[in-house]
Amino acid sequence: MSKIQKFFKGGGDGGGFAKGKGKGKGKGGPSPQEALARLRETEEMLSKKQEYLEARIQKELALAKRHGTRDKRAALQALKRKKRYEKQLTQIDGTLSTIEFQREALENSYTNTEVFKNMGYAAQAMKKVHENMDLDKIDDMMQDITEQQDIAQEITEALTRKIGDDFDEDELLAELEELEQEELNSKMANVRLPSVPATPLPTHPASSKKRVEDDDDMQQLAAWAS
Repeated sequence: MSKIQKFFKGGGDGGGFAKGKGKGKGKGGPSPQEALARLRETEEMLSKKQEYLEARIQKELALAKRHGTRDKRAALQALKRKKRYEKQLTQIDGTLSTIEFQREALENSYTNTEVFKNMGYAAQAMKKVHENMDLDKIDDMMQDITEQQDIAQEITEALTRKIGDDFDEDELLAELEELEQEELNSKMANVRLPSVPATPLPTHPASSKKRVEDDDDMQQLAAWAS
C-alpha cells in the first residue's frame, strides 16, 4: 500500500476523506487548521525565546568584559552562562527548522487533500451529468444534423440556380463582334473623301530653289579659293 493510499485509507473519492476526518475528530485528533495554528504559536514562542537568549548572551559578554582581569572568577562565570545560552540558541534554531518543515508539509498535505476532495466532487458531478446521455443517441443526433445541413445546402443551390439562360457564352461574344463590325462598315461607307483638284500641281519647285542655292555656294567657294 502506498503512502497516499495509507493517508486516504477508508475512501477512494472525495467523501472518503470527509469520513476519515470525522472519525479522527471523534477520537480527539486535531484538524489540519488546528495543528497549523499550534505550530505557528510554537514558532512565535521560540522566536521570542531566541530574542531573549540573544539579549542574555550580549549581557553576559559585556559582564565578562567589565570584570576582565579584576575579577577573573566572575568573568569566567559570565562566559560559562554565555556558552549555555548559545547552546540553547543553537538548539532552538534546529527546532525552528524542524517545525517550519513540518508546517510546510502539513500545509501542502492539507492543500492536496482539499484539491483531491474537490476533484472528487467534480468527478461525481460530471458522472451525474453524463448519466442521461447515450453515445449511440448522440451519434444518431449528429448524423441527423449533418443530413439536415446537406438538405439545406441542396435547397439553397436549387433556389439560386438560373433558369432559362443556358446559352453558350462564346457564341454570344462572336455574334456581338459581328454586330460591331457591321456597324463599323456602315459608318465607313458614309464617310465622304475630299475631291482631287483639277489643275496640275507645280513640279519640283523646291528642287529648283535648292539648285540655285547650291550654285551660289559654289561660286563663293571658287572666289575664296582664287
